[in-house]
Amino acid sequence: GGIGIMNIMLVSVTERTREIGIRKAVGAKRRDILAQFLTEAILLSVVGGALGILLGWAIGQAISANTASTGTAIKAVLGADSVALAVGFSVAVGLFFGIYPAYRAARLHPIDALRYE
Repeated sequence: GGIGIMNIMLVSVTERTREIGIRKAVGAKRRDILAQFLTEAILLSVVGGALGILLGWAIGQAISANTASTGTAIKAVLGADSVALAVGFSVAVGLFFGIYPAYRAARLHPIDALRYE
């Protein structure tokens, strides 16, 4: 998942090179660009993590319902600590794999970015 996030973010940086150049030309600092792309990467990974949590919960409920009808009851429990761990891990993955694309975007020179086609 992390490699996918990095690839998506690198494509996003490439497609938005002119936008980055315009933002830097009107006064955006490196940390502003870095924060924008890191936030985007973290948001992308947290949404993916939330969908994974919901999918896991749904599969657990289906297994619980299926085993209850067969006589061997397996009860699926979703604890708050598991959800917190999953969300924390999603944030860490987004941060780790979003650093390189965000750093690459922040290093762009405004003039070169504005010339980019």
